[in-house]
Amino acid sequence: MRAAFYEAMGPAREVLRVGEVETPNPGAGEVRVRVRTSGVNPSDVKSRGLRKLLFPRVIPHSDGAGEIEAVGAGVPASRVGERVWLWNGQWQRASGTAAEFIVLPAVQAVPLPARVSFEAGACLGIPALTAYRAVELALQQDVKTLFVSGGAGSVSQYVIQFAKARGATVITTISSQNKAKVAREAGADHCIDYQREDVGQRVAEITAKRGVDSIIEMDLSANAKLIPSVLRPKGSVIVYGTAPEATIPAFFCLSNSVLLQFFLVYQLEAAERERAVAGITQALQAGKLVNRIGPTFPLADIAAAHEAVERGTIGNVIVTVS
Repeated sequence: MRAAFYEAMGPAREVLRVGEVETPNPGAGEVRVRVRTSGVNPSDVKSRGLRKLLFPRVIPHSDGAGEIEAVGAGVPASRVGERVWLWNGQWQRASGTAAEFIVLPAVQAVPLPARVSFEAGACLGIPALTAYRAVELALQQDVKTLFVSGGAGSVSQYVIQFAKARGATVITTISSQNKAKVAREAGADHCIDYQREDVGQRVAEITAKRGVDSIIEMDLSANAKLIPSVLRPKGSVIVYGTAPEATIPAFFCLSNSVLLQFFLVYQLEAAERERAVAGITQALQAGKLVNRIGPTFPLADIAAAHEAVERGTIGNVIVTVS
């Protein structure tokens, strides 16, 4: 089969290659999926550039969509031909979705409604699952107002939609009118340009100086300083991303009984992931989930796809495979 892969760490154009590799066969409880589209996430880029090479050869990307072509023992034959979207394709495994075929546990291939394109399906894995769990954690208590940084980002787009579906008022930050338009299209109630406005002051105006009930944070290391000016006493901060080190306003958090909760989407408990998958499926079936597709590249241009993620882009970067 044709696949993109790397056998050394380094810049995209120096280490990413496209060539023929062995086609995998499904074992017990597994399915083989003919991959049509592969989603490129920041974690895929960081894994190539920052971490130790864990396998002799890595076929990257955790997200994707396609059709089940073969099944292993214990998997109903009726699943052959099923359109699916994929999650955790390359998590703790050597072979991800940047290939014509991928083999993975059957539960990681989720039925994709006929109305949803393969490109949209490749957007879902990391961004939508992260957003669903983050909103679930943020809205556990009597939460009415939610603050999420980077409203035009892939995860934040889904956060806004899931939070609005639960009746929350959503405040988000943006850095341009174009990003504000994207955030509002997802349903954001208020957009604050953090480059031109005082975020704390604007939140105080919006909430009548009460502060928001919860924050969903993509980069704690960069944004922790906002917590005292944005969050109400006894509020919560749900963190799904950060640099290796972060300085937090510890005394504010202590004196105001703030809940600071981290989670990693790759390590959701089975019940947590089942709820997230069910919620995403319900929204897809109802046609109520906007999946923002960004730049799209053929497999041969995978280096350009990784570079697009590195530069930053609106929408999910997609690689078309077959």
